[in-house]
Amino acid sequence: MLNIADSVAAAVEPIHDGACVMIGGFGVAGQPVELIDALIENGAKDLTVVNNNAGNGDVGLAKLIQLGRVKKIICSFPRQSDSWHFDEKYHAGEIELEVVPQGNLAERIRAAGAGIGAFYTPTGYGTPLAEGKEVRELDDKHQVLEYPIHADFSLTKAHTADTAGNLVYRKTARNFGPIMAAAAKRSIVQVSEIVERGQLDPEVVVTPGIYVDTVVRLEAPKQVDPREEGAA
Repeated sequence: MLNIADSVAAAVEPIHDGACVMIGGFGVAGQPVELIDALIENGAKDLTVVNNNAGNGDVGLAKLIQLGRVKKIICSFPRQSDSWHFDEKYHAGEIELEVVPQGNLAERIRAAGAGIGAFYTPTGYGTPLAEGKEVRELDDKHQVLEYPIHADFSLTKAHTADTAGNLVYRKTARNFGPIMAAAAKRSIVQVSEIVERGQLDPEVVVTPGIYVDTVVRLEAPKQVDPREEGAA
């Protein structure tokens, strides 16, 4: 049964120490800013975070890393011009890193949601990313065995939900959200609008409500520019 939370604090309250948390967004596009801020206030620590990158600037995921609450990050792009908090923690040996090529990252998350036990891909073969992994020759190519990435929770952002939990996204905010919602044991979604059942055209529903556990409505979500000094 869908939980419609009264606040972002209530939405993230179940997230506990040591949890694996997937966080949607491609940079700041589709990033669930308020849910991340609520996770910071929640106080959970020793988190494993799955994200496209390792945070931007001084806010959101970057702030969570700065506070020392992330023990491991699984991502595609850990090094950016504004990923200074990750850089500092990594060079100090205070955070673990698993680099995953972006296509592999998306497919490993999707595989978790689809119930796929493992898959082979040529991506990464012959590089350090394939060290220690099983390799087979399939279709005249060397392919690396990869396993799904499961999570305890996912934090994502959609535009509209109905009271059954079906989700519609807005433009590029539809990036990792759909597959992360499916891959997590408990998906938590912030939306701008909640409508009654039957008000969404089934043809435009991207994430079926079966994959959604909690939604929280925010009429005017923040659009944070991590380059702004002192942004919060």
